[in-house]
Amino acid sequence: MTRPIRRRRSGQGLSCGLVSFFVIALLLAVAALVTPLLAERVVGPSAPTLGFAKRLQYSAQVLWYDGLLTRPADPYGLDGTFRIGPGEGASEVAYRLEQEGFVPDGAAFRAYLIYSGIETRLQAGEFTLSPALTPLQVATRLQDATPTQVRFVILPGWRMEEIAASLPTSGLSVTPDEFLAAAKSPPGGFDFLPAGATAEGFFLPDTYVLPRGINAEELVRTMLNNFALSLRSELRSGFARQGLDVYEAVILASIVQREAVVVDEQPMIASVFLNRLKVDMRLQTDPTVQYAIGYDPLWWKSPLALADLEVDSPYNTYKIGGLPPAPIASPGLGALQAVAFPAQTPYYYFRARCDGSGLHLFAETFDGHLQNACP
Repeated sequence: MTRPIRRRRSGQGLSCGLVSFFVIALLLAVAALVTPLLAERVVGPSAPTLGFAKRLQYSAQVLWYDGLLTRPADPYGLDGTFRIGPGEGASEVAYRLEQEGFVPDGAAFRAYLIYSGIETRLQAGEFTLSPALTPLQVATRLQDATPTQVRFVILPGWRMEEIAASLPTSGLSVTPDEFLAAAKSPPGGFDFLPAGATAEGFFLPDTYVLPRGINAEELVRTMLNNFALSLRSELRSGFARQGLDVYEAVILASIVQREAVVVDEQPMIASVFLNRLKVDMRLQTDPTVQYAIGYDPLWWKSPLALADLEVDSPYNTYKIGGLPPAPIASPGLGALQAVAFPAQTPYYYFRARCDGSGLHLFAETFDGHLQNACP
C-alpha cells in the first residue's frame, strides 16, 4: 500500500531562507565591526577620513598582510638614504622601497599607507631609513617633515653674506650671525688659507647634503674640505704656471666668476686679467668696487656711478694695482679652471655687448675698446 506523499509547506522553506539570510547578515555585520578593531590592535588606528567601505577594505588587507608589516626586511640591514621626489605618490614610494630593500612587500606597505592616511602626508625629501626597521616604523619616518639631512645649495658668485642670508630657509639650525663669525675665523689645517684670512671665496659652489643639526664651525669646515678635495694637483700646477699661489688664484677666479655671465667666456676674461697683471696694468673691474660698497640687501650694485669708482678701498681695482687683498665671492670650478688654464689671447680690454646676450667684446688696445662701445 503506497503512502501519500507529504508536501513541505512553502512557508517552511521561506522561513529557513530568511534565517540563513539574517545569520549571514549578522556575521557580516560582526565582521564589519570586528575587522577594523582587530586591524587597529595590530597596526594602529585607521585614518578618520576613510569611509566605511574603505576602512573595512583596508582593515582586511592590513590583517591579511600582518607579518609583512610587523617584521623588518632585514634585521641586520644598514642605514641608507631614500629620496621621495616632489609629487611622488604612495604606489611609487612603496614600489621603490621594496626595490631598494627597505620593506619586504610594496603592496602591503601601500595598503598600510592608505589605511593609516600616511599616503596624504608623505614628504618630498631625503630620509635615513634602514631595512632593520619594520614597515610600520618606516612609514613613521616618512611622515617626518624635518628629515635628518638637508640639501644646502651655494651658487657661484655668492659672497659669504649671501650664503648667510640663505640659511634661515635652508632647514639648517645655523644662524646667519653664527655662520659669518665662523667664516671670519675659519679652522686651521688648510694650506690655501693664509694666516688671518677669512674663508671668503673658499665655499665651493655645490649642493651639500648636511646633517640638520650641524653647527657653524662644522659647516665651514665641511665646505673647506670640499674645496680642498676639488683642489687637484693639475689645478695647483696651472695656477703656478700663471705665477699665482692658490689664494691669489681664488682672488682672480672670484673676479672672473662675477664678470662672466656666460661660462664659456671665463677663460677669455681670465686671459685679459692675467695679461694686465703681467704688465702691471690695473684690473679696473666693477665687481671689486661692488664688493667694496655692497650692503644688505644690495650686495652687487649695478650699474655703478662714477662716484662709486672713487671709493677709498683696497678692493677698488680702479685705484689700486694688482689683485685686491682677498676673494670677493666664491668662484665655481669653471672659474678656477679658467684661471689655471686661460685662453691665450692678446686682449687687455673687454666690455659687454649691446645685444643683452651677456657676451663681451674684446680688444687689444684702448682705442679698440672705445670702438666696441654701444652706439
